Amino acid sequence: MDGRDRLRELLDAVLDDEHRTLGEMADGAHVSAHHFTRQLSRAAGEPPVAMKRRVLLERAAWQLRCGRTVTQAAFDAGYESVEGFSRAFARAYGHPPSAISTGRERERSATWLPAPNGIHFHPPTSLWVHTSEQPMNPLTDQLLQHDLDDTRALLEQAKQLDEAAYRHEHLPGTTVLAWDGQEGSVAAVLERLVWTKEVWVASIEGEDLPPRGDDGVAGLLARHEVAGARWWAAVRDIDRRGAWDDRLVDALCDPPESFVLSSVVAHVLTFSAHRRQLARLLMRAGGLEVDHGDPIEWLRDRARAAGAGGAR
Repeated sequence: MDGRDRLRELLDAVLDDEHRTLGEMADGAHVSAHHFTRQLSRAAGEPPVAMKRRVLLERAAWQLRCGRTVTQAAFDAGYESVEGFSRAFARAYGHPPSAISTGRERERSATWLPAPNGIHFHPPTSLWVHTSEQPMNPLTDQLLQHDLDDTRALLEQAKQLDEAAYRHEHLPGTTVLAWDGQEGSVAAVLERLVWTKEVWVASIEGEDLPPRGDDGVAGLLARHEVAGARWWAAVRDIDRRGAWDDRLVDALCDPPESFVLSSVVAHVLTFSAHRRQLARLLMRAGGLEVDHGDPIEWLRDRARAAGAGGAR
């Protein structure tokens, strides 16, 4: 009625470089943090902190293509360390920031990440609203995110085990899938969790069978960061293209086999969930106290972090 564009004002408060935390964003919009989050989430379908992180990652990707260093892009995006920025970037884009080539003309959408509202960074300092964009199905998104987060949490917890406990066969002879061999130890189960994604990503991307890397906890964490980011990017691309019913001819099988892409994703998520619970059983047998891996609790924690955390 008074000519104000309230959504524009809210977005300006989110994206102002001086506003690093939710409280600072809300102050810039002259409302409480609770009211600010509710207003923007209702209008744009995305919490303010999550939107800021995503748009700043898109800006960072554009800056890297323009020749800025990873360090410069990291601090411009509000990260306190290059390592934290690199992990977030790899998870979002499926490759580390150092893999971006400079000096290439690319369409503006090349740096866009999935968004529920079509709001994206547009160089040099603007926003672009892509009205035809469709977000990933929320259930698919949550299943994928929970799988990756829960696997990482289990790997972090496994650091508490000494080498003998980590490799001890608590359930000798246990198999999840016959072709994957026995999985009676924490080490074996966690390695299969990571290896499965490495193999399927290679199949989807048409690569050779990857070598099996270090199966120590530190090695698996490093492998998971790479494989998880590539897996997320591959599934996101399947969803973006509406390719769920497409068929993959997997030359890594002998003889080659044909798989429907939706069944591949369902396969990975099904046996990942089974192995994560098996890992918990084995960790408890080794004396560790672990949670239940409940996605309800995970989503609540994630929502609290998004609502209360800052942009860094």
